[in-house]
Amino acid sequence: MPSPITVKPADALRGEITVPGDKSISHRAVMFGAMAEGLTRISGFLSGADCLATVDCFRRLGVSVDMDERSGSVLVHGLGMRGFAPDRDPVRLYTGNSGTTTRIISGILAPQPFISELSGDDSVNSRPMKRIIEPLTQMGSRIESLKGNGCAPLRITGSALHGITYRSPVASAQVKSAILCAGLYAEGATCVIEPALSRDHTERMLSAFGADVTSELTAEGWAAGIRPCSRLDGQDIHVPGDISSAAYFLTAGAIVPGSEILLRGVGCNPTRAGILTALGDMGAEITPVSFGNGPEPEADLLVRTASLHGTVIGGNMIPTLIDELPVLAVAAAYAAGTTVIRDAAELKVKETNRIDTVTENLRAMGADVTPTEDGLVIRGGKPLHGARIRTYGDHRIAMAFAVAALAAEGETVIDNRACVDVSYPGFFDELTRITE
Repeated sequence: MPSPITVKPADALRGEITVPGDKSISHRAVMFGAMAEGLTRISGFLSGADCLATVDCFRRLGVSVDMDERSGSVLVHGLGMRGFAPDRDPVRLYTGNSGTTTRIISGILAPQPFISELSGDDSVNSRPMKRIIEPLTQMGSRIESLKGNGCAPLRITGSALHGITYRSPVASAQVKSAILCAGLYAEGATCVIEPALSRDHTERMLSAFGADVTSELTAEGWAAGIRPCSRLDGQDIHVPGDISSAAYFLTAGAIVPGSEILLRGVGCNPTRAGILTALGDMGAEITPVSFGNGPEPEADLLVRTASLHGTVIGGNMIPTLIDELPVLAVAAAYAAGTTVIRDAAELKVKETNRIDTVTENLRAMGADVTPTEDGLVIRGGKPLHGARIRTYGDHRIAMAFAVAALAAEGETVIDNRACVDVSYPGFFDELTRITE
């Protein structure tokens, strides 16, 4: 049974926080390390349930992965691009709550000389997989939805692939990554054209592992290209702090009076950093105080309480902050004036329909919010009060409304504290530590 947690209003939030490693980068480091020759050393790995699902899948494919979950140190003993040795054929892989694992690994499995079956929890098994089935099929993959509904469970029968140019109807890093991974094995070049630039961790990391990857803005949109290769080489990968996890404390620091929080080593990849732009547009005071150098940019971020005002969040900004929209909706409820979130229909196919779950819970706390087909209209500045929050098992809903509770009147009960473990184990402990 889910265990609820009560969150009380905070007088102020103060302290330093090192958020867990970036979830997207942690997934990819294990995947590409498994495909590489030799040893890949990962520091700062996120030992959340989603990333552990990725580790488990590759262990089932014969890859040795040594982990120290406390330190975030991981060693991946790569088997090479064609060295996977599954424990059975077909190999059955369980991806848990991780849509990232399910979609990207499909591109890796498509050219392998064995049969794979992928299944996740109820949430993952209801999420749309046609968006990868269609392009991978165009490349020659034999991939089917076992229930015929375009969702997992998926059955992938390894086959020879050929390169394609695919014009994706959505800006999705998971779709792009699945196609690029398959493109490593294909005959001829592969190109994915997106209407807007989605997060580019795959392009950056595959380049570091030795793949021939390109990325450019064309007349049709953002184009990521890859050429087939026969070898990737193990690397040392540092995983910066997850900006999606930092977003909760950036928002909390902005809305709780008298707060000052320093967040250490946060990944600030521009394809992910839309939260900084959006909060800045709302009047938040967020200052980078130091910068790190590496393939993935990072910085220490200092946030102080500020008076927020409404803004418009939409267009090409959406792919850079899609996971942060629930907590941005919370910020909007505390801001003066109206905030419009639009062009975000992708919210409907996350762990929950986040347009619905955000609307339900903001209204429960007394906010004035109207859902739309592709977003939300939030008329902010109305005092919020404590309520019982229904997370529906969605980690980002749980954390966003824990933040909302900090500045509300009265206590708030989050119905499932454990669901945050997929991305931020220890979130509630950290929140307690900095609360005054």
